[in-house]
Amino acid sequence: MSKSILITGASKGIGAATAERFFYADNDVTDLILLARESEEFEKLIARLTDDNPYGKRVLPHFIDLADRARIVGLMRDVMAEAGKVDILINNAGYTAPCALQQISFADFERTMGVNVYAPFTIVQELLHCGNTFELIVNIASTAGMSGRPGWLTYGASKAAVINMSEAIKEELSIYGTRVVCISPGRCATDLRRKLAPDEDPSTIMQPEHVASVIDMLASDVGHLVDSQNFVVRR
Repeated sequence: MSKSILITGASKGIGAATAERFFYADNDVTDLILLARESEEFEKLIARLTDDNPYGKRVLPHFIDLADRARIVGLMRDVMAEAGKVDILINNAGYTAPCALQQISFADFERTMGVNVYAPFTIVQELLHCGNTFELIVNIASTAGMSGRPGWLTYGASKAAVINMSEAIKEELSIYGTRVVCISPGRCATDLRRKLAPDEDPSTIMQPEHVASVIDMLASDVGHLVDSQNFVVRR
């Protein structure tokens, strides 16, 4: 039976690696719904998938700033009209602007929570309101949400919220047979990581493709054996 997957933050990093992982595999995922802000990276990914499509899959891209909650609400209706359903949801998009406590602007704190917490909540809730039932939801948190770190207050707090929110969603949606897994990657070579640790050599840490392979496993038959409130992935 054909399935659809929705991936947020799909333009680069873990999101793009996950999109390519599912797109270039001979699996039952036929529709890839990709959400990201308009960017050169996103345009290139869309072109790459469109030009090299060995399994005839549909690529359904949408440009969106996930800090815009009202836009998400409308877009989820469009997604359901376009794809009919969302079987697998990967809430991957993330934002941060690390700085010391005294320098944090409340507007930036609000944006961090908006992208990292309110967006995945809104996507899940609105798709439920549209009558969608999920097979699998994967929320990408971070090990930064498991303990406080200086300079990472807004990011860590948002990811701690994602971990807790995932536990509640898992319990509430179990009646539909929906599996919910929260992944907390450790150090991973993404643009977001470069903001948090600008002096780090990205070649020495986990790569986005590693996390994408774990997500792929969770969507497989083996993934049904994983029952974890917070699945830590690190090198």
